[in-house]
Amino acid sequence: MIRLLLSDDHPVVRAGIRAMLENEPGLEVVGEATTAEDAVRLAAASDVDLVLMDLQYPGAMQGAEATRRIRSQPDSPRVLVLTNYDTDADILGAIEAGASGYLLKDAPPAELIAAVQAAAVGDAALAPGVSSRLDASLSNGERLTVREAEVLSLVAEGLTNREIGRALFLSEATVKSHLVHIFTKLDVGSRTAAVARARELGAIRAG
Repeated sequence: MIRLLLSDDHPVVRAGIRAMLENEPGLEVVGEATTAEDAVRLAAASDVDLVLMDLQYPGAMQGAEATRRIRSQPDSPRVLVLTNYDTDADILGAIEAGASGYLLKDAPPAELIAAVQAAAVGDAALAPGVSSRLDASLSNGERLTVREAEVLSLVAEGLTNREIGRALFLSEATVKSHLVHIFTKLDVGSRTAAVARARELGAIRAG
């Protein structure tokens, strides 16, 4: 029996996923989390084999950080990201945090069940489109790093270099250095152009 923890802040989404999975022999939903913090706590406190993790939450902690914290614990459950977002930054951030799989919420039920079964035993479980995006990103030496994508996402929100530094615990000089690298990689000369180009490439969310 694969014991599952569902982590998503939308009750309707959790109810739909629970109904789908509990009809499948060998799968049991043993808990639900509404925040990333709850997911970390319940993953540590419960006998769980796999956490289905959303990426976006209303609180301070997001899904990638929750995944990192869960996977840093001894004998931790595996994590399968289940989200609406498929940017390079989201995919790479989740995989680097230790997720075994990455699936979009519009995946067919059979694909979700197969991904759950694979991720629970530590096998890679990537949606076909995500897998091709990941392969392309990893083979491209000019792709934005996760940190660069974080910086540029905050630029897109209108934050100044100083504000970005505070948000990411970086010096203002380090933020400027990241922006120089971003401009070079994207072949642009301004913050606005960098945001537009990154969105066009799917490197950061469209907003």
